[in-house]
Parts: sequence; structure tokens; C-alpha cells
Amino acid sequence: MIVNAECVGCGQCVVFCPSEAISVWGRASISDNCTRCGVCVPYCPLGAIREDEV
Repeated sequence: MIVNAECVGCGQCVVFCPSEAISVWGRASISDNCTRCGVCVPYCPLGAIREDEV
């Protein structure tokens, strides 16, 4: 998962992340603990979180 420049740091993704892999310091940051479940994606009001192309 990646966070693009649209992120405003609202924290909605943090609330719903089941693996507690997201922190917000200005904007969201996704740690290596991310399981790529995608739960956070629909909760981002700006669509700033998306799957990265691995």
C-alpha cells in the first residue's frame, strides 16, 4: 500500500487498520507491518491510499 500526496493526515485509515500498520505525522505512513488487506482504502476520504505495484 502507498500513500500519495493527496493525504491530509485525517487519520481515518489509522482507526480502521486491523494490523496497526499506519501512523500519521503530517500525513499517513504505512509500516512494514502492513498485510496489504486493503481495509484502509475505502476509509480514506480523498482516495490517497492505494495498492502499490509490486
